[in-house]
Amino acid sequence: MTDNNSPQSAKSSLDNPDEVNRRQALIRASARLFREKGYDATTVRDIAAAVGMRSGSPFYHFKNKQEILKAVMEEGLHQGFERTVAALAKATTVQARFRALVRTQYGILHDEGSEFIAVLLYDWRSLPPEYMQEINRVKDHYDALWQETLRDMLQAGLLGAHADPGQAFATDEKMARLMVMGAINFTVTWYKQKTQPEQMDLDALADATVRFFMRSTKI
Repeated sequence: MTDNNSPQSAKSSLDNPDEVNRRQALIRASARLFREKGYDATTVRDIAAAVGMRSGSPFYHFKNKQEILKAVMEEGLHQGFERTVAALAKATTVQARFRALVRTQYGILHDEGSEFIAVLLYDWRSLPPEYMQEINRVKDHYDALWQETLRDMLQAGLLGAHADPGQAFATDEKMARLMVMGAINFTVTWYKQKTQPEQMDLDALADATVRFFMRSTKI
């Protein structure tokens, strides 16, 4: 007879497609509720109800609500990384890579069902330090995709009014990433998907952002 709390039982649950699906359903529901209500105002009971589970069932998959929050952030970063890699693979110039990064980030933030990164932006400080460290390790891989393209743009004099190929780039590319991504990520506070003819869709918003930051917009 197998103890339900044994490592073997835990591993079996992870290998069970039904349990994996339930865990993913919890993560998706949590992301939506954290975005709509806020992390602090969302209870584990709310999350369980959203997926038709009993109030204690989420604890079969997660130790506590903070671990659910970490899983939401990890899911967003993994999805974002995959989408960004796929978008960059289609770009043949550094300008096209920059436009692909910008447009993909807007999609990650604003496409239907894309609550994960917005939760990361809003609820980062709700994680304990050990979880923050784990998220930072995942985030570093995601940020590296941006910094590689921004470094190439700086070296080519394509980013910013005072781009200087003679400068040291280690600090500049990080600053460029923080400024560009900061501007894009802040749109979660004001941008609404196009509902009126005069409003920008995400393609138009991406094009406007590229024109603002890039010295040459020929892609």
